[in-house]
Amino acid sequence: MNILTLQHVSKHFGSKQVLQDLNLTVPAGSIYGFVGENGAGKTTTMKLILGLDQASAGAIEVAGQPVHFGETETNRQTGYLPDVPAFYGYMTAPEYLKLCGQLTGLRGAELQSRVAAMLIQVGLVDAKHRISGFSRGMRQRLGIAQALLNTPKLLICDEPTSALDPQGRTDFLQLLASLRGQTTILFSTHILSDVERICDHVGILHHGRLQVSAPLDDLKQQYAKNQIALLFATTAQAQQATHLLATLQQQGQLTHLEQQKNSLQAAYTGTYAAAADRVLTMLLEAKLIPITLAQQEANLEQIFMEVTR
Repeated sequence: MNILTLQHVSKHFGSKQVLQDLNLTVPAGSIYGFVGENGAGKTTTMKLILGLDQASAGAIEVAGQPVHFGETETNRQTGYLPDVPAFYGYMTAPEYLKLCGQLTGLRGAELQSRVAAMLIQVGLVDAKHRISGFSRGMRQRLGIAQALLNTPKLLICDEPTSALDPQGRTDFLQLLASLRGQTTILFSTHILSDVERICDHVGILHHGRLQVSAPLDDLKQQYAKNQIALLFATTAQAQQATHLLATLQQQGQLTHLEQQKNSLQAAYTGTYAAAADRVLTMLLEAKLIPITLAQQEANLEQIFMEVTR
């Protein structure tokens, strides 16, 4: 089941085309990394999903309900965290969440219980001072609490880690990861390492077009390099293996060998299975047993550069 569906969505501002025939599905329960360089159209897409702007063409559905510009029905299923959330600085976190809960229709014991649960979940239960004294990381966590108050089926985060320091980013990403299974998260960012840390699905937007959308593990396999990664117990073993496998390189079965400390990269021709069999057979005959031997995965940065060049 898909929580979010965009079909043939386009958006232009005058003569400028911002989104072009965008087709996107976000599976229920996933943490979907929506990545692209600045100006790719990510924030425009978020606004269309929230009904804050009108698409020039196409259709959008959230939890099976159509999104209409200027209407809020689908937003009852959606939580939203912008890159720089705004708060009433004179309020405390419980006061602010109580106000937000009242605006969503929560009352009485249900409201008190929900506010208390959110403060615990985001780690702000002991933050008694006014929001004006909060750090940027604390503000982002309060923003998540506000976005989750109505128990949304879809949580949209638009560049939430862009201005956080390393510790703040780590804490925030751990918080997002802890929500896996509770809701579906659409995580828009240009920080690829953040996506690799927590996302299970990825879509890459480039100049308003969706270049690729798939599970992250599938993309890593699809764009994997023809390289075998080996790890040995010692640097001496890796050096010995490099010297030994040079024979396969001379025969043209390996095209490149690169050794760094106790690791070794071997580029091969043909299939991975055949190359790995040749390499492992030669190593075992010499009684050189690697700790690990695996196909070298592509990382998200390599995939991004490949699909956007």
